Amino acid sequence: MFSSKSVAVIFTVVAICFAVIEVSQAMPSIGHYGKRFDSMGGIDYIQICLNNCAQCKKMFGDYFQGQTCAESCLKFKGKAIPDCEDFPSIAPFLNALE
Repeated sequence: MFSSKSVAVIFTVVAICFAVIEVSQAMPSIGHYGKRFDSMGGIDYIQICLNNCAQCKKMFGDYFQGQTCAESCLKFKGKAIPDCEDFPSIAPFLNALE
Protein backbone atom coordinates (compact mmCIF):
# COMPACT_ATOMS: atom_id res chain seq x y z
CA MET A 1 0.00 0.00 0.00
CA PHE A 2 2.67 2.54 1.04
CA SER A 3 6.19 2.46 -0.26
CA SER A 4 9.01 2.31 2.25
CA LYS A 5 10.14 5.77 1.14
CA SER A 6 6.79 7.41 1.97
CA VAL A 7 6.63 5.60 5.32
CA ALA A 8 10.10 6.92 6.16
CA VAL A 9 9.08 10.47 5.26
CA ILE A 10 5.89 10.26 7.34
CA PHE A 11 7.84 8.83 10.28
CA THR A 12 10.40 11.64 10.03
CA VAL A 13 7.72 14.34 9.98
CA VAL A 14 5.95 12.83 12.99
CA ALA A 15 9.26 12.54 14.89
CA ILE A 16 10.07 16.20 14.21
CA CYS A 17 6.61 17.26 15.41
CA PHE A 18 7.05 15.35 18.65
CA ALA A 19 10.51 16.85 19.14
CA VAL A 20 9.16 20.39 18.71
CA ILE A 21 6.37 19.71 21.21
CA GLU A 22 8.81 18.30 23.77
CA VAL A 23 11.17 21.26 23.45
CA SER A 24 8.34 23.77 23.84
CA GLN A 25 7.14 22.02 27.00
CA ALA A 26 10.66 21.84 28.42
CA MET A 27 10.83 25.64 28.77
CA PRO A 28 7.65 26.66 30.60
CA SER A 29 9.44 29.36 32.60
CA ILE A 30 10.09 31.34 29.43
CA GLY A 31 6.61 30.89 28.01
CA HIS A 32 4.75 32.89 30.68
CA TYR A 33 6.85 36.03 30.35
CA GLY A 34 5.36 37.16 27.08
CA LYS A 35 6.99 40.25 25.60
CA ARG A 36 8.61 41.46 28.81
CA PHE A 37 11.40 38.87 28.62
CA ASP A 38 13.97 38.47 25.88
CA SER A 39 14.63 34.73 25.91
CA MET A 40 17.65 35.04 23.61
CA GLY A 41 19.47 37.61 25.72
CA GLY A 42 17.93 36.81 29.09
CA ILE A 43 16.83 40.41 29.62
CA ASP A 44 13.86 41.09 31.89
CA TYR A 45 12.71 44.58 30.92
CA ILE A 46 10.29 44.97 33.83
CA GLN A 47 13.07 44.23 36.32
CA ILE A 48 15.36 46.77 34.65
CA CYS A 49 12.56 49.34 34.74
CA LEU A 50 11.89 48.70 38.45
CA ASN A 51 15.60 48.89 39.28
CA ASN A 52 15.86 52.23 37.47
CA CYS A 53 12.85 53.55 39.40
CA ALA A 54 14.54 52.56 42.68
CA GLN A 55 17.79 54.20 41.59
CA CYS A 56 16.01 57.44 40.64
CA LYS A 57 14.18 57.43 43.98
CA LYS A 58 17.54 57.17 45.77
CA MET A 59 18.97 60.00 43.67
CA PHE A 60 16.04 62.43 43.83
CA GLY A 61 14.42 61.45 47.14
CA ASP A 62 11.05 63.09 47.78
CA TYR A 63 11.16 64.86 44.42
CA PHE A 64 10.70 61.53 42.60
CA GLN A 65 7.49 59.50 42.67
CA GLY A 66 8.95 56.00 42.90
CA GLN A 67 5.62 54.26 43.43
CA THR A 68 4.11 55.83 40.31
CA CYS A 69 7.23 54.93 38.34
CA ALA A 70 7.04 51.29 39.47
CA GLU A 71 3.34 51.10 38.63
CA SER A 72 4.03 52.38 35.12
CA CYS A 73 6.71 49.70 34.69
CA LEU A 74 4.12 47.04 35.44
CA LYS A 75 1.36 48.70 33.44
CA PHE A 76 3.45 49.11 30.29
CA LYS A 77 5.46 45.88 30.82
CA GLY A 78 8.82 47.64 30.90
CA LYS A 79 8.47 49.29 27.50
CA ALA A 80 9.28 52.79 28.82
CA ILE A 81 12.38 52.40 30.99
CA PRO A 82 13.21 55.53 33.01
CA ASP A 83 16.76 56.87 32.87
CA CYS A 84 17.67 59.08 35.83
CA GLU A 85 19.96 61.23 33.66
CA ASP A 86 17.38 61.68 30.88
CA PHE A 87 14.87 64.34 31.93
CA PRO A 88 12.11 63.46 29.41
CA SER A 89 12.03 59.83 30.59
CA ILE A 90 11.53 60.77 34.26
CA ALA A 91 9.54 64.00 33.89
CA PRO A 92 6.16 62.35 34.59
CA PHE A 93 7.46 61.14 37.95
CA LEU A 94 9.01 64.35 39.29
CA ASN A 95 7.35 66.47 41.97
CA ALA A 96 7.50 70.26 41.79
CA LEU A 97 10.19 71.96 43.87
CA GLU A 98 8.73 73.79 46.86
